[in-house]
Amino acid sequence: MKRLTRIMALVGVLLTVLSCGGRKYETVKNDPQDTKIYTLGNGLKVYMSVNKETPRIQTYIAVKVGSKNDPSETTGLAHYFEHLMFKGTEQFGTTDYAAEKPMLDEIEALFEQYRATEDEAQRLAIYHRIDSVSYEASKLAIPNEYDKLMSLIGAKGTNAWTSCDETVYQEDIPSNQIDNWARIQADRFRHNVIRGFHTELETIYEEKNMSLTKDNNKMYETLLATLYPNHPYGQQTTLGSQDHLKNPSITNVKKYHDEYYVPNNIAICVSGDFDPDEMVAAIEKYFGDWQPNPSVPKLDIKPEKPIEKPIVKDVYGLESEYMY
Repeated sequence: MKRLTRIMALVGVLLTVLSCGGRKYETVKNDPQDTKIYTLGNGLKVYMSVNKETPRIQTYIAVKVGSKNDPSETTGLAHYFEHLMFKGTEQFGTTDYAAEKPMLDEIEALFEQYRATEDEAQRLAIYHRIDSVSYEASKLAIPNEYDKLMSLIGAKGTNAWTSCDETVYQEDIPSNQIDNWARIQADRFRHNVIRGFHTELETIYEEKNMSLTKDNNKMYETLLATLYPNHPYGQQTTLGSQDHLKNPSITNVKKYHDEYYVPNNIAICVSGDFDPDEMVAAIEKYFGDWQPNPSVPKLDIKPEKPIEKPIVKDVYGLESEYMY
């Protein structure tokens, strides 16, 4: 994590350009890590810091999107999609995608009906149908196949996180698995398939319920709401609202992916034992023809009023007294 922080801190610093192996790398003067920065033609950036101490590479794929970008009607979407990124693609995570796809399409349509319906009896009937179709689709899914693929190539530390401003996916891979890692990640980021949607939703909902019992979470959310009343930082949380989690939209999730999970909104950060030319060649091979989105949505943020005097908020919870 410290390595990622150092690499990302270079953004905005005066860069120099050097050529190596026919490629032009940007560097930062006096950078102790000697980080090389390469930008693909589609806008995807690669930050590389070579460290030969052990034959492994720490990788982070950072997407410039977080909970502040969640649609106001489906908060929690960024975090939810992070979970769905582990469910596979058309190529892995399924025994027969051609047979699975019609059921996944029906589940998506049913969730849109569910969101638009207010009558509780009708909602119950629609959700019963979602359960039934999801059960049939699950027979074709291969649970945890992404984790198994990464384990097969010797990866460790498979994980991800979502914050207000970013969603980051991490792996620690052997140095001789660059090509396999790049191939799997490109397929995952470009061709993600939303499967196991409503069962994963139950996991997210339970995570939300647990957060509501933690007083420090309540205090932090109150702090942000007070500091940023006109900004998504203060208007919505990373886990989303309970009401929105009860009324999810696969259609919105797909739209979100198409808008934000694009090469010109992503940086790949790697540190470890590798040759920069080899790393860039593998990333170019699998990510290079990925089309950018020239219209990545921008937030229209209203300025906050100055805080001119102390603001005191009392937050009540189940735990002992605590001061933030």
